[in-house]
Amino acid sequence: MENIISKTFIKTGSRNARFPYNLIVKSVVVGTLMLTAIHSPLQAQETPVTKYIMPSWWFGAAGGANFNFYQGTTQQLTTDFIVPTAFHDGKGVGFFALPLLEFHRPESRLGFMLQAGYDSRKGKWDQVKSPCNCPEDLNTDLDYITIEPSIRIAPFKSNFYIYGGPRLAFNMNNNFTYQQGINPAYPEQVADPEVNGVFSNTNKSLISMQVGAGYDISLTSETKQTKVVLSPFIAYHPYFGQNPRSTESWNMTTLRAGIALKFGRGKKAAVAEEVIVPAAVVVAVAEPEVTFAVSAPKNVPVERQVSETFPLRNYVFFNEGSAEIPSRYVLLRKDQVKEFREDQLEVFTPKDLNGRSKRQMTVYYNVLNILGDRMMKNPTSTVTMIGSSMEGTADGKAMAESTKTYLVDVFGIAPARITTVGRVKPVIPSEQPGGQLELALLREGDRRVSITSNSPELLMEFQSGNDSPLKPVVIKTVQEAPLDSYVSFANTGADKAFTSWNMEIADEQGKVQKFGPYSKENVSIPGKTILGTRPEGDYKVAMIGQTKSSKVIRKETTAHLVLWTPPVTEEMMRFSVLYEFNNSDAIAMYDKYLTEVVTPKIPKNGSVIIHGHTDIIGGEDVNLKLSLARANDVKSIMVKALAKSNRTDVTFDVRGFGEDESLAPFDNKYPEERFYNRSVIIDIIPAK
Repeated sequence: MENIISKTFIKTGSRNARFPYNLIVKSVVVGTLMLTAIHSPLQAQETPVTKYIMPSWWFGAAGGANFNFYQGTTQQLTTDFIVPTAFHDGKGVGFFALPLLEFHRPESRLGFMLQAGYDSRKGKWDQVKSPCNCPEDLNTDLDYITIEPSIRIAPFKSNFYIYGGPRLAFNMNNNFTYQQGINPAYPEQVADPEVNGVFSNTNKSLISMQVGAGYDISLTSETKQTKVVLSPFIAYHPYFGQNPRSTESWNMTTLRAGIALKFGRGKKAAVAEEVIVPAAVVVAVAEPEVTFAVSAPKNVPVERQVSETFPLRNYVFFNEGSAEIPSRYVLLRKDQVKEFREDQLEVFTPKDLNGRSKRQMTVYYNVLNILGDRMMKNPTSTVTMIGSSMEGTADGKAMAESTKTYLVDVFGIAPARITTVGRVKPVIPSEQPGGQLELALLREGDRRVSITSNSPELLMEFQSGNDSPLKPVVIKTVQEAPLDSYVSFANTGADKAFTSWNMEIADEQGKVQKFGPYSKENVSIPGKTILGTRPEGDYKVAMIGQTKSSKVIRKETTAHLVLWTPPVTEEMMRFSVLYEFNNSDAIAMYDKYLTEVVTPKIPKNGSVIIHGHTDIIGGEDVNLKLSLARANDVKSIMVKALAKSNRTDVTFDVRGFGEDESLAPFDNKYPEERFYNRSVIIDIIPAK
């Protein structure tokens, strides 16, 4: 079938261009007070200022939305593909982005405009029914490069103007997506696959017209030579000449709404005469409204003995260009196998851990040893090693063969119990179609061997099938300083008022510690970082912020800090939920686990601390929202399970930390650390 693309593309969304809708205008009027005699009147002489008139030439850019309305008939999509029923009407919204050039003299009526750039006319037809009473849907990603010269007329010699002229458009994309559903009377039917293709007989160029109106809003004063104008506008593009194809009668009408930002260089106006005024008034620039406060919690006299159920990621990540197991993984000799114990992994530690979360990463870097030990104890269990490599399936299989060889040679696992497969992409990839940002990190995470199994002895409780995670490992450790003992600094309004802010914290002897710079409103610092070995102390805390106009704002407060000490032992349990890349929904496989394993372990009147985290891939604001969404997903499952048992005695503390590396469970150097940072950590604490 000609021009039909059989592969289905999944669009994950895009980000449209952003335009500065709010600009800060700075103006300071400076005067000089002249003091004469005690009973003499005060006089001041205003200093002449240079003023500039509006320029004739303007440069800038315009952007906004096209509201597209389809009319006519479309049925033969390509030379070989005709749909059962014709489509007639439709609509859609696309965006446009156009650099612009304008010429019009100040106080004149007549001028010239030129816009050229990207112009989307995408849309979706109204659904129709085929002869079999099956619904049919058709949409298109239609876009052009457009050139739009116009005559500009200001009828009242004011900021209001109208314009009109031809539109020259050159087609860049004319793809379509067609889908025929099933007859509602026969729900057991299987729908036909989605058809993606390119319309035949596409007009490569169009000549149409446009008319519009706009209004210029000046954003600069008369004393500024560089002039800035913001111009909201609307335009009407009638159907004349807008036939996308040379066959059938499909046509469209477009209503455009947008905004233009224009810049020009003004000419110096005549110098104003000196004016004597009674007295000059000094106008102060208002400081931004910022509230700074310190919350220093009292000592939490608890040492929490943590029993952590640590999830075991069923991935082994490989270095670029190598099919050998990386040296950061713990690889045993055959004579060490008999000494290996899953509950004493500290004996077999990786080579290059920096001390942060050392115990947990020791568990993960023993993943092949844990798997080999479990397979020895369960001789009927089997696994499949799926190697994924952008260099091809052969390289992916070579990676899988490396893990198989290790288990066979060191642990004596029968080769028939291990199947190896090579792929280009993993089943659940990190890199998404159409993605363009941070591809190096995403592809590093996709170069891995995934361990799958159908043997329940190796898998997490209540799970089965190839997508199931491996059984977690239970480890015990002592938590150092709990998060509820951190000192919190709340600088409300700082994100809008300041480009950045710092802190200076001074003790009684005047010794100053500096922290920052920060851009967000709330910051948490462990009390031990400030106190060091001191049991307690009084501190002066100064916040120094730099405004967007380069002004420095300083606010001060005091705080009494107490070092966290652990005289009492408290038992605590910790569980984790792992997420795939960018997935804010709780993984379905954890629902039963959270409901039937984790929630019943909450003691009466206990509390649950739920903290969401992400890796460093993606925007900071997006990751902060994503981590909180993940934490709330987990909480909702646990609250629902408690409600079924008629329990209302549990308190929850839910927070999202995003990619904050000072609070992240792990580093972000290696893909395995980033994968473990995509998590929600659940701490179950008994009543005090």
